[in-house]
Amino acid sequence: MKNEIKFWGGEELPLELHKVRVVQKLHLVPVERRLEAIAAGGFNTFKLSTPDVFLDMLTDSGTNAMSDDQLSAMFRADDAYAGSQSFERLHGAVREVLGKELLLPVHQGRAAEHIICRTFVRPGDVVPMNYHFTTFYAHAVEQGGGIEELLCDGALDIHSENPFKGNMDIAKLEECIARNGAGKIAFVRMEASTNLIGGQPFSMANLREVRRVADRHGLMLVLDASLIGENAYLIKKREPEWHDAQIRAILHEMTSMADIVYFSARKLSSSRGGGICTDNKDLYLKMEVLVPLFEGFLTYGGISTREMEAMAVGLFETLDETAISQSPQFIGYMVGELMQRGIPCVTPAGVLGCHVDAREFCSHIAPEQYPAGALAAAFYIASGVRGMERGTLSNARDTEGREVPADVELLRLAIPRRVLTLSQIRYAIDRLAWLWENRSLIGGLRFTYEPAVLRFFMGSLEPVGDWPHRLARRFREDFGESL
Repeated sequence: MKNEIKFWGGEELPLELHKVRVVQKLHLVPVERRLEAIAAGGFNTFKLSTPDVFLDMLTDSGTNAMSDDQLSAMFRADDAYAGSQSFERLHGAVREVLGKELLLPVHQGRAAEHIICRTFVRPGDVVPMNYHFTTFYAHAVEQGGGIEELLCDGALDIHSENPFKGNMDIAKLEECIARNGAGKIAFVRMEASTNLIGGQPFSMANLREVRRVADRHGLMLVLDASLIGENAYLIKKREPEWHDAQIRAILHEMTSMADIVYFSARKLSSSRGGGICTDNKDLYLKMEVLVPLFEGFLTYGGISTREMEAMAVGLFETLDETAISQSPQFIGYMVGELMQRGIPCVTPAGVLGCHVDAREFCSHIAPEQYPAGALAAAFYIASGVRGMERGTLSNARDTEGREVPADVELLRLAIPRRVLTLSQIRYAIDRLAWLWENRSLIGGLRFTYEPAVLRFFMGSLEPVGDWPHRLARRFREDFGESL
């Protein structure tokens, strides 16, 4: 059934094809408390406590709603340390859905990145990719390697009609291999979909070209499949060859081209955990020894058996177009409504969330004062909605300690699967529209505590000036004391 419906008045809206049976109470605290909370959290939305958060749009990682089938499956978990039947069911789901015969379970996606990088990245190696992800980059650097981002031309254009801005530039890939030598390429990595530039997908045609280049030079292709369901959905919608294909066929075609597929189940199957899968026994054996060392035994890998049961069902639900289409459709609706109000967003709408162009929204804030981080803090003050920064704050400093401006400066408002209602999305749109009209009140941020690695998770900042209080005062003037 189509997830969008045209109402009698002509408006088209995304339609929730599920019903709510379990609820969790939310709190919309007053603006005074929001101001106190963000200050106590060092103006870092990661450090907010959930009683102070109304709508949590920080991430879709581990926050997607589980289905009734997933929850019921958790009751049949086999808690054996070794040889668990829960693992066997998960293994079967990986074979069916991802088309790979061998599975190494890990506790989440970054654990898979750790094991892959520790196994295959050597000092001086390079990993060409369509775009980096923060934790993968950290693991590659920890092993003495580096990355090269080989996005297609126009991929960083905020406003575009390019349906596949996550594509890798094939000419750049060939040049990268020629310049470094195939022996210094650890592997080629493709991410479905490119998280840091607005959840942009790659096309099947592009993945085929990447595979051809890898074959020609004897290189491995590694696929980050954490958002592969949504990438497959957008391939079906945007790539003519696949319009009439089933999601299962699209997924199998994508994974068949990769030597190693890894994923975070926190995204892929609305549960917890992760996995590394392959058909190559030699590759499997190279990684196998690290799972008991860092994760747990080979039939649990740091995941509870209950979560394995939920993962298995969630993987099968990835084949359901109704299930995987809701988030992209809600994202598309939100992006469209914001753009109509003049609020700059990444277009075309991608997956994971709505991505607001903080560089344009806060054009008066210097790049070194983290405009996307400031916008995330300001939006929380104005709404109680927790989003997150995806820009310079998420970057790492260079070896000289200098700030590295991000390619794009984004406020990401994640829309987890089957969690938010349309009225809640509309509330977020309304408060962001108010903030757009009052954007001149937003100021910059500076670090008071800056960790050396993944600083955006744990760092603390302070405002440059008294802008948060001025923003809160304007909010009280426009909306009154009572919420």
